Amino acid sequence: MSRPKNRKRRQNADKDVRKASQQTPYISQPIWDMPPYNIATEEQVAMIHEKSMQILEEGGIAFIYEPALEILRANGVKTKGDVAYFDREMVMEYLAKVPSEFTWSSRNPEKEVKIGGKNICWAPVVGPPFVIDRDHGRRISQHEDLINFLKLTQSSPYLHCSGAEIVVSTDIPIAHRHLECFYEHFVYTDKPVMGIYHTGPIGIDSLEMAKIVYGEEAMREKPYLHCIVNVSSPRRLDDRMLGLLIAYAEMNQIVNVTPFILSGAMGPTSILGTVAQLNAEALSGIVFTQMVNEGNPCVYGSFQAVTDLQSGAPVFGAPESQLALYLSSQMARHYGIPFRAAGGYASSKLADAQGMAESVMAMMPSMYAQPNFVLHAAGWLEAGLTAGYEKFMLDEELLGMYHRYMKGVSWDEDEWAMDSIIHDVEPGGHHLGTAHTMRHYKDAFYRSKLFDYDSGEAWLANGATDAYERANLAYKQRLKDYEQPSLDAGIKDGLRDYIERRKIELAK
Repeated sequence: MSRPKNRKRRQNADKDVRKASQQTPYISQPIWDMPPYNIATEEQVAMIHEKSMQILEEGGIAFIYEPALEILRANGVKTKGDVAYFDREMVMEYLAKVPSEFTWSSRNPEKEVKIGGKNICWAPVVGPPFVIDRDHGRRISQHEDLINFLKLTQSSPYLHCSGAEIVVSTDIPIAHRHLECFYEHFVYTDKPVMGIYHTGPIGIDSLEMAKIVYGEEAMREKPYLHCIVNVSSPRRLDDRMLGLLIAYAEMNQIVNVTPFILSGAMGPTSILGTVAQLNAEALSGIVFTQMVNEGNPCVYGSFQAVTDLQSGAPVFGAPESQLALYLSSQMARHYGIPFRAAGGYASSKLADAQGMAESVMAMMPSMYAQPNFVLHAAGWLEAGLTAGYEKFMLDEELLGMYHRYMKGVSWDEDEWAMDSIIHDVEPGGHHLGTAHTMRHYKDAFYRSKLFDYDSGEAWLANGATDAYERANLAYKQRLKDYEQPSLDAGIKDGLRDYIERRKIELAK
């Protein structure tokens, strides 16, 4: 008895997905046209700054890498063992060298993005070793999954770069995995790329491969790669991150310094103490970057969640995290440095009500904070351990809504609709058929391609599909419709030659 209903359900779902697969053309970066949401007064911002300077001067930041300590000492920083103590005047001197806005270049000039000012760049999830979808459940990610997510990112109208290691290619030996992963970024996307950046040597391989694609001279003139340097909170930068930072900065590539703080574990339980520590940690890395290469493009990152003090698990989407986010964004604007905000974080294991609610709770405050870069904007699940195919598609729908929201209100004359209000519609009438409505009925309001807006009766008659099912069909249709960008055969051969040579070297 259920088969005809299920068949009809699938037929109607397929029809909806075919409509959704008529993709929205690539959309340029959103511009934040509204004032940011500031929760601290100027006096309170000055208090956070003062406490952060106290941390830098009295507590210091550990730099667990001798070449980094040598650079710090050469620039007048006092060190004791591995700990560096920063003078506040020196901090402000070096922060003044950071560009407030810059262009992140790509091999397709039409898809380059601006970082800073009112510009916002969204990037996909990075790093999960697991994937999940409705058909196969949760499983260890494979290289094929990486390629699939690169295809989804390339064809996304709302993601502005291809990210880094979107998911882990666990079926490729770890010694040369990064080479094959980065190669696929050039093959399957033409958006800006970040590079693979777990350690200094891996970052150097990314830089060498990028030179083959863009040319070394071009890379020294403008940034093509973008690395995340995580501070091992509390107050510690290790050799892996510092080696990476130095390698990227010496080539004038983007350095995104992001403290990783779980309040209650890696930072205090209090919001103000967490923000003061985060601010000090971020500034120390940014100042050090300027010591390596004056004027190097930098991003002030904020990755902060809270710890469930009963279980020890990280909690994403918590209200305390969002309050800390608002404050850290104000600090970045105070220093005039581009800001990285929270993405679509979720602790949920799948794209259910919890997962989407957590992501909105994490992402919507980020939009209020006027971010310039948002990593993990689509696909994040299980505290970053899993990338969800359906979650990726549903997050993308939210990005479309955020994009419209950030446009704000148009003040064009036609927006007033005076003829419609005064002349076309009588008191008690309606606007459904007016000339103004007919001019705008296709684009007046954002309409999701995956959400259902029908009546309950129509939804039942059409098979009663849910958003998870529609997203499942949509991602598979997107993969079928994917069009691969061209890549010069000589560049491709050069990349393969480099990879094969490095595999031999790394095997020794």
